[in-house]
Amino acid sequence: MKSSTHMPRCDARAMNKTRLALAVAAALYFPLQPLAAEVQLPRIDVVGEDEQAVARQPGSVAIVDKEELELLQPLSTQDALKSVPGVVVREEEGYGFIPNIGMRGLNPNRSQKLLVLEDGVPVAPGLFLANESYYSPRIERMESIEVLKGAAGLRYGPTTIGGVINYKTGDPEDGVKVTAKAGSHGYHLLGLDAGGASPSGEAVGGISVVTAQGDGFRDNGFDMKDVVLKGGMALGSNQWVSAKFTYYDNEVNTSYVGLRPNEYKNDPTRNPAPNDYFLTDRYSFDINHELQINEDMKLNTLLYWSQLNRDYWRRDIASRSADGTTFVACGGASYCMSGRNRAFEMMGVDSRLLINHKAFGIGNEAEIGIRLHSDHLSNQTVRSTTDENARSGTLTGDDTQKARGIAFYGQNRFIINDRVAITPGLRIESYEQERKNELNGDSGESSNVEVMPGLGLTWQLVPQAQLFAGAYKGFSPAMVATAISAGGTDQELDAERSTNFEIGVRGALSRMNYEATAFHMDFENQIVPQSESGGVGATVTNAGKTLHQGLEGAVEYALGGGWSVGANATWVPTAKYNSTKIVGGIDRNGNRLPYAPELTANLSLNYKLGGLKTSLGAYHVSSQFVDAENTRAESADGRRGEIPAYTTMDLSAHYAVNKQLNVFGTVRNLLDRKYIASRNPDGIFPGAERNFEVGVSYKF
Repeated sequence: MKSSTHMPRCDARAMNKTRLALAVAAALYFPLQPLAAEVQLPRIDVVGEDEQAVARQPGSVAIVDKEELELLQPLSTQDALKSVPGVVVREEEGYGFIPNIGMRGLNPNRSQKLLVLEDGVPVAPGLFLANESYYSPRIERMESIEVLKGAAGLRYGPTTIGGVINYKTGDPEDGVKVTAKAGSHGYHLLGLDAGGASPSGEAVGGISVVTAQGDGFRDNGFDMKDVVLKGGMALGSNQWVSAKFTYYDNEVNTSYVGLRPNEYKNDPTRNPAPNDYFLTDRYSFDINHELQINEDMKLNTLLYWSQLNRDYWRRDIASRSADGTTFVACGGASYCMSGRNRAFEMMGVDSRLLINHKAFGIGNEAEIGIRLHSDHLSNQTVRSTTDENARSGTLTGDDTQKARGIAFYGQNRFIINDRVAITPGLRIESYEQERKNELNGDSGESSNVEVMPGLGLTWQLVPQAQLFAGAYKGFSPAMVATAISAGGTDQELDAERSTNFEIGVRGALSRMNYEATAFHMDFENQIVPQSESGGVGATVTNAGKTLHQGLEGAVEYALGGGWSVGANATWVPTAKYNSTKIVGGIDRNGNRLPYAPELTANLSLNYKLGGLKTSLGAYHVSSQFVDAENTRAESADGRRGEIPAYTTMDLSAHYAVNKQLNVFGTVRNLLDRKYIASRNPDGIFPGAERNFEVGVSYKF
């Protein structure tokens, strides 16, 4: 084993902050002119914005729009998604910095079972290395969120078994807007948005800066900065280009270690691991180009790159008991502080050709595309025997991982008549994975090809109701650390594969909008979580067959006089291991999958009058198991045991005083419900107690 004193990426982080300051200064120096007209910058949307965008999708669709985001004032993108049917979230540090999002009974651990995008660009640090969300885009810069499930998700990939989430950032707006928020636990946020255009109005640009600090819900403070530079221009009469640069830096005093049972009973707000820190910085850059070849043909091309550094410094655990966690003493005899430090780089190009044509004498909408993608990861473990606040030490692990993938996809929407359309599609993903132990030179490779067909249908039964249905194959690649052993051996671990079906109906009546969907997901080999973040009992193996079946629905109804109600629910009666798979002498066949509550539901009562909008909402999650053995009794260390059902209520209000001034506020967990949100990664993570936030924005 190679041993050395290894310095972390602190110097690099400082240098990156200097570069950021120069970039921001240059952007602010650029002389902005008022926008001559609203300019739509090119980007890849998952659903789209025209009137028929939702009706064209042969699958369940949910959109969290700008008005809803303004009213609810969610803490994070994860918090905003709690209102979407089919979605379940697992809280960890309370602010959604480390998102855990699942769909339709799929484990939400690190959002690994779905594809998360921002303006069509992958958010995960590595699609074929580890589809784990160590970062989430800030909700403050989003204008809407698209959620797409069903066969239409084949246009994107990989890892679309659960669905596709696309966060959409707003285009630069004329003028300068300042936002300030303050709330419980020392929370405060300052935001600046500035935008303008060239004198001709054909080029626009803007900057968005957000900085936030707080003491945290469990004395786990954070210091976050987020910067976005975005702009674009017309290239003649039929071409447009846009570019976006983002920078994110966050230091969160959080840990894998949760509370033990007696700690939770006596003081659920304490931080059980005050020396542990999750340090993240991320840079990304993407360019979108749109070419309108003719009135029936358009080419969209996206180039993207991102770099994410995640340093996770954690005290080593000596023992656990009902009263607390004992950490290894930093006396020089044993390793007591470890840094699990990862540096990711991702890049790719995604090009799509959209064609309207008249083949077979009917209307057709075709989409053909190709995507080239590469991932790189440096995964190091640095350990200290003497310093409980160490940021350097002995290099005990040094692992390099690489992946390359190429995807071809195509679909054609056959418009049979003005009521019926059929959309067959096909996606082929070919990828290679490599792993090398830099300490001893061991290395290995793995490669796979996945073919995923799909078929979707939309049928406008009557003006008030549209039927949609779909069938498709889904897959999620095994992570490199799972597919290739530390010694370089290909584990021949199959990718997760599923056969998915759904059928639903959506529409609108005079006062009501609705959607209802039945779904069936039949896995051949769902992979049991293998990392510590997956919780106790994590195993490097395919879990065999699993089955997910259920119903989800949403309805909005205008009562009149400014009042309205909204409700949605997801019922998953079946989320189980569906084949004999003996692990540790236990047959899990028939057991319910971890973190798959049978029922999640939302109910809201809303009122709108002039510039005032208010909402009182309730969020319910039924009981959950946290391990494959379906342990009901709480273990002594709190890592196992059923999570009881809980219901929380939120109250929010937003008032537009005039076109320039807005004030808003929210109270979360209004009734101060004490509940367990998670028992993973290691112990009890309580939900946030009652907390409030107030804010104001002014546009110059």
